[in-house]
Amino acid sequence: MLANERREAILRAVERQGSITVTVLAEEMGVSAVTLRQDVRELAGQGLLNRVHGGATALAPNVPVAATAEAPGAAPATGPAPAPALAGEKYAVGLVVPPGGYYYAEVIRGVQNAARARGVRVVLAVSGESLAENQEQVRQLVAGGINSLLLMLHPGLRPLEAAEQWLSTLDVPAVLVERRAGIQAGRLEQVASDHAYGAALAVRHLAGLGHDKVALVARIESPNTALLSKGHGDAVKAMGLTPGPEFLISTTGDAVVADARFEEVVAAVESGEVRAALVHNDIDAIALVGILRARGLRVPEDLALVTYDDEVAELSDVPLTAVAPPKQAVGSWALDLALRRLSDPSTPLAEILLRPELRVRASCGASRRSEV
Repeated sequence: MLANERREAILRAVERQGSITVTVLAEEMGVSAVTLRQDVRELAGQGLLNRVHGGATALAPNVPVAATAEAPGAAPATGPAPAPALAGEKYAVGLVVPPGGYYYAEVIRGVQNAARARGVRVVLAVSGESLAENQEQVRQLVAGGINSLLLMLHPGLRPLEAAEQWLSTLDVPAVLVERRAGIQAGRLEQVASDHAYGAALAVRHLAGLGHDKVALVARIESPNTALLSKGHGDAVKAMGLTPGPEFLISTTGDAVVADARFEEVVAAVESGEVRAALVHNDIDAIALVGILRARGLRVPEDLALVTYDDEVAELSDVPLTAVAPPKQAVGSWALDLALRRLSDPSTPLAEILLRPELRVRASCGASRRSEV
């Protein structure tokens, strides 16, 4: 099982049973207890469950992600709960997120910090993969009395048409977070990172270092890959560069081991066809650096590399130049949009794109070039 699959299974088990024992669940899932303990540690760090000796328990009900200023240390709940008003509280906002993934944790933190500063209560609901599960989480939140919704829905929701039709029928104001929807979604506001701009930023940077061809390496299952591909292609065309290859890799299901997954990329570097690349995400970029080194290839000498995410890019043996989406800012802006709508329902609907930034380190060769 992949890490995300294991962690989703852990959260489902905790939600269903109230608590789990690591050794028992590890045996049921066919993984090592050491691996499962690490997963529990990560989930506890994200505030999605309580880590206890030998296992984990569900969070106490009715505990918000971000309480009012009178309760700044409140922990997030794993599911929706009634949202009674607290002293000094004006609004309660429901936040629906998929399970697992450090990307979501950063957005949640942005919502949490903004909510605490504004005296707003946020109730977290961790949804499943199906449209029906997302609909049920929202139904419970609305029934519990929340005033508005922030929706970071599961990226694999199908069919899209049915999902957008459902969104158009929501009874409370809603903001789609790090997701994009079409006209069928109705009066839905949206806040997202401009991933196409971020990809173009990386291409322009590498072109400025003398590379006339930039490859793209991205996860086929990521909801951002299509946007990265568009930004990459638009920048190549605008700058008159030689179109670089796109390598789509899979990390789900029966995906092969990492070395084989990157085989085409490594072969292209070995042959000299690819000398520069944008890689999504940090974990894959770090894995690729290690595989290249094992083949006697160097970063940035043989491959100038920019990663997309900047969660752990700086921890690579060769610190990775990275495009960093403004995840916490996305969460903060989403809450701000919800509060504007609640304060003044007549305000124009907004769709906000926040631009990522480039953080230059060693992997692109910029520092080496400046020394020449």
